[in-house]
Formats: sequence, structure tokens, C-alpha cells
Amino acid sequence: MNLAFLIIFFVLGLYMGSFYTVVGLRLPNHENFISSRSYCDTCHHTLSLLDMVPVFSYLFLKGKCRYCKCNIDGLSTYMEIFTGILFALSYFVFGISYELLIALGIVTMLITISVSDMRYYIIPDEILVFFSGFFLIIITISKGVSATIWALLGGLILFLCMYGIMLLGNFLFKKETLGGGDIKMMFVFGIVINPLLGLFAIFLGSVLALPLSFFLMVKKNQKIIPFGPFLLISFAFIYFTRIDISKIVDFLRLL
Repeated sequence: MNLAFLIIFFVLGLYMGSFYTVVGLRLPNHENFISSRSYCDTCHHTLSLLDMVPVFSYLFLKGKCRYCKCNIDGLSTYMEIFTGILFALSYFVFGISYELLIALGIVTMLITISVSDMRYYIIPDEILVFFSGFFLIIITISKGVSATIWALLGGLILFLCMYGIMLLGNFLFKKETLGGGDIKMMFVFGIVINPLLGLFAIFLGSVLALPLSFFLMVKKNQKIIPFGPFLLISFAFIYFTRIDISKIVDFLRLL
């Protein structure tokens, strides 16, 4: 394992995490995140390059805007660090390979959609469409057309399974239980992983979300939580650990 590449991927992840946060915050509001300059959310002053050095600018400015002295939202800094770690982990696990490209795509989805879903309860269709195409292209190049056809079929199966879960939940609880973005995101999952593993991701995401749901319901009387981040964490866990159905079955037998 090349230490220099590990550091490069970590630093790259810091910068990309900053960009992904901007995408997650601006895309649901239909704001330009490509050519428009970054600005302070409070005073709207355009930020200089020195104000946007990942992590270090936040620490140097002590979490306050250089211009209006208001507190800076720490979300971007947390996401920068998280993305840096995940980029380095992607290289550590997969090395330079096609699998690395898919891993980085999963990390990108995890950060951008988590930001968007946590702030606005929205999973942008643009992100799902882009990564559906991205993953299919990688699969076609690395494994061939037949694998791409199976990937599309897997995406369709998992999408229909999630749609069925939504219908059942709506019937049992007499209200909307899943957002459309969560359902459509399953199509992307099914492209990359086996649909059975996709169902396991739904189960695992539900288990991870349960404590937060209980806390918000009891403490803040909040009945809606962003489910997308938990699904994506489960998706990333399954892909990065390379777990398969047989290992899950063996584990269940031990319980």
C-alpha cells in the first residue's frame, strides 16, 4: 500500500467533501454550484480562497466568518473530514481499480445526499440519474454488456421491492412511510450490489435509524427523519466490506 497515495486521496477527499457539501445544499434550491462563487450564509460576502481551505480555514477563523463575525456552520468541516477518511479508505480497500471508481462514487452519493436529506428531506433526482449512468458505464467498461444488463435488472428488482415495502407501510400505518427519493435510490443500489444485499441494506439502515427515530420522537416530537443517509451508510458498508449473502446466512445461523 502506497502511503503517498493514501495521503493524496485523503487530501483530495477534504477538498471534494467541501464541494459535495455545496452541491447538497444548493442543488435542492436550484442554485448554481458550478460557476458561482462560495459565500457566507449570513452576510453573503464572497469568500476568498483563504476562507475555503478545508478544515484549516474553519480552525484558523475559530468557526466565525472573517467579514461579519457570525458563526460558520460546521457541517462543511465535518463532511470534509468524513470524505477525506472515506476517500483514503476507498484507496486502502480497493487500490487503483475499477472498484475504486465505484467506491468513490458511493462516497460522493453518501455525502451529497446526506447533506441534502438532512437539511431539506430531499434526495435530488439529478444525483440519482448521474450515478446510475456513472455506475453503468464503469460496469460496462470493466465487465461487459451482459453484466450491465444484469445490473439494470438488479436495479429494477430492488426498486420494485422498495416500492412494495412503501405500499405495505402506507397500508399498515395509514400515512406516507417512505419518500420517493428513498425508493428511487434503491435502483442505484441494485445496479452495484446483489438485490438480496440491497434488501439487507434496507434492513440494516432501518436498524441504524431506529435509535435516532426514537430519540427525535420522544425528545422533540419529530415524526420525520432523513432515511437516505442510513441507507447509504449501509450501502457503503456492504460494498466496502465485500460481504456476501453466504456470510450473512452463516451469521444468522449463529444467532
